[in-house]
Amino acid sequence: MTWIFFTFLAAFMQSWRNAFQSHLSGDVKTAGVTLARFLWASPIAALYLLGLYQYQPEAALPIFNLSFTSFVVGASVMQIIATALMVKLFKFNNYAVGAGLAKSEALVAAILGMIFFGTHLSLLGWSGVVIGGVGVFMMSTQGGWRQLSVPTVLLGLGSGSAFALTSLWIREASLALGLPFPYSAAWVLLSVISLQTLMLVAYLLVSDPATLKALWLRPKIVVATSVCSCIGSLGWFSAMSLEAVPYVKTLGQVEIFFTMLISVFWLRQKVRIKDGLGLILVALAAVLVMWT
Repeated sequence: MTWIFFTFLAAFMQSWRNAFQSHLSGDVKTAGVTLARFLWASPIAALYLLGLYQYQPEAALPIFNLSFTSFVVGASVMQIIATALMVKLFKFNNYAVGAGLAKSEALVAAILGMIFFGTHLSLLGWSGVVIGGVGVFMMSTQGGWRQLSVPTVLLGLGSGSAFALTSLWIREASLALGLPFPYSAAWVLLSVISLQTLMLVAYLLVSDPATLKALWLRPKIVVATSVCSCIGSLGWFSAMSLEAVPYVKTLGQVEIFFTMLISVFWLRQKVRIKDGLGLILVALAAVLVMWT
């Protein structure tokens, strides 16, 4: 049951990371907000990995192969895309709704897991998928059921799908190393975060140095975003090393309740009754799929 603890840790930290990113998105461009997620996370991931080997010095070192490298590169690029889409999503609706739409990741991961990884859903599980879809639909409507916001739906589903692919490839990268838990997860965490940081910093140095300066001028919120992101990723990567992605991501939708609390009490945003019902339906979908 260790994966359950790591999933709850990941969900809690991710809800705070999303809140910090939502706040930062008002002053910094999308690429900069995306980089804030990774900028100071690599040193934390390196210290965590070093601590593991200090605790157990006889633990084996990894042998990096082509499969591992391919999955790490794919997951790194896809997570950057997913995060950028989510940041854009915050501009279409308020924080809680944006994060809720991005949680379509759990439903997509369940479907892709069933198709490509042999995960079978029962009738109860499929009921969860349908209920989650209804929840996403409710949160994507503005001004009533007949006024569906197509850009919001596309961004939300796009972000969720990209996050789902990221999660599936991260698990495959962890399995490709052939190391025991938690070393496999720790190596994948350090590899993915370091690659993402290098790619984004290089991109911004060439195309938009002003955004790097904007991040430098906001050290507190950037550090807070990176710390929450790294701890959250540690939770996700660890859980997905122990259990199949669809189950981890469906249980991880408890993040929605943390999101609602942060949205109301920290960001001082109002959540409409319809949005709240949509979030609850998505959470119920997670429970039903997990139950199976």
